[in-house]
Amino acid sequence: MATLSVPIPANLEEFIKRQIKEGRGANKADVVRRAITRLSEEEAVNAVLRSEQEATVGKILSGDLRELVKRYRDNA
Repeated sequence: MATLSVPIPANLEEFIKRQIKEGRGANKADVVRRAITRLSEEEAVNAVLRSEQEATVGKILSGDLRELVKRYRDNA
């Protein structure tokens, strides 16, 4: 596991300390890892939601794969 040193403002440090005090993390590193994991999961969910929206408005690929590749190359 890699180690990363990141300066944070006092208000975020206090937030991290509160999270530990309230049992939402074992230590500072645990709280930060959980926050980054949550951000990563949120990004994945947003990507799925964007894909669903695109599918709803017809921005999905369908049809013959060779024709799609040809159209993609012509537009690139």
